[in-house]
Amino acid sequence: MHMSGSRQLPASKAVVWEKLNDVETLKRCIPGCETLEKTSDTSFKATSALKIGPMSVRFSGDVALKNLDPPNSYRIEGSGKGGPAGFASGGADVRLEPSEGGTLLTYDVDATVGGKIAQLGSRLIDATAASMAGQFFDKFAAEVAAAADGSPAATMPVPVPARPAAGAGVPIWAWVAGGLVLIALVYYLAR
Repeated sequence: MHMSGSRQLPASKAVVWEKLNDVETLKRCIPGCETLEKTSDTSFKATSALKIGPMSVRFSGDVALKNLDPPNSYRIEGSGKGGPAGFASGGADVRLEPSEGGTLLTYDVDATVGGKIAQLGSRLIDATAASMAGQFFDKFAAEVAAAADGSPAATMPVPVPARPAAGAGVPIWAWVAGGLVLIALVYYLAR
C-alpha cells in the first residue's frame, strides 16, 4: 500500500518539528495509542488498539527515525504485531516546508499488512487508514496551533469528533504504526 499527501499546519516549522518529536503530543494524537515510549533519541516502542472492520486488534511494535534533517525532514519506519490478527510494517518520509500561514507537512507512506487483517481487503484497510489519518492530523493541527499561540491547551488532550471513513484516503503515521506502525500506517496518512 502506498499513500501520500500533505497538510497545512498553523505554526512555524520549528514548532511543528518540535511537536513531531514530542512523545506526549504523538501519544495524544495517534488514534488508539495506549503507550508510546522513547527508547533512544531515534526509537520508540508503542502499543495501540484499533478496530478495523469487525476486528479489534492490539498492536505492539517498534519505530525508528532515520535520515534526520532537523527541522526539515525525516523517515519514520516501524513494524508491529497484532497477535493472530497479523502484522503491519512500513515507513513514511515526512517533510516540512514554510508556507503562507504556517508550515506545509508532506508525507509519502509505504506500508504492508499481513495475516487476518490483510484478508479484510484493501478498501476497508484504506478507509480505516484514511479515517485514522484524518483523526491524527486534526488533533496534531490543534496541538501545533495551541503551541504556536502559547496556549495551555497544548498540554491537554484535544477532543476531535470522529471522522467518517472516506473512500479516498490515507499514516501514519500512521500508521504512523502499530502504535507508530500506525504512523506508518498512519503518520502518516491520507490520499
